[in-house]
Amino acid sequence: MAEIQFFHLTEGPVVATLPVLLGRSLDRGWQVVVRGTDVGRLAALDLDLWRRDDGFLPHGLAGGPHDALQPVLLTAANDLPPCDCLICIDMATATASECAATARTVLIFDGNDMQALDHARAQWKALTGQGIPASYFAQEDGRWVKKAEKI
Repeated sequence: MAEIQFFHLTEGPVVATLPVLLGRSLDRGWQVVVRGTDVGRLAALDLDLWRRDDGFLPHGLAGGPHDALQPVLLTAANDLPPCDCLICIDMATATASECAATARTVLIFDGNDMQALDHARAQWKALTGQGIPASYFAQEDGRWVKKAEKI
């Protein structure tokens, strides 16, 4: 069954967490869509992912001729191309139908930003209210700890 995981950032930016989650998804053979809310921010993230010192993460920015072939596609679009995993950053929203259409949906949010925190809470309430199983993870001393789960 599809699930959504919430990752509450308190010890670092999304660019530190996202590559780990992308690597794990790619190890599973999944095709991933990373949905953001700002094209400029996604372009900066694209550059960050290309400049990594610890390895290559194959990906592309939406709008290219080979979007459907990208293992990881960065997009600000609301329409979800076929994928195994949807990762939402920067207060991007996932719907229950998108969660049901993927093996996993991930929502990463900045715990130091009240607006992002409120957005994540609203997403938790909306999606679990529609029967989507959810897990909530928070950073503690450099590791992720599961703090809540709703099945």
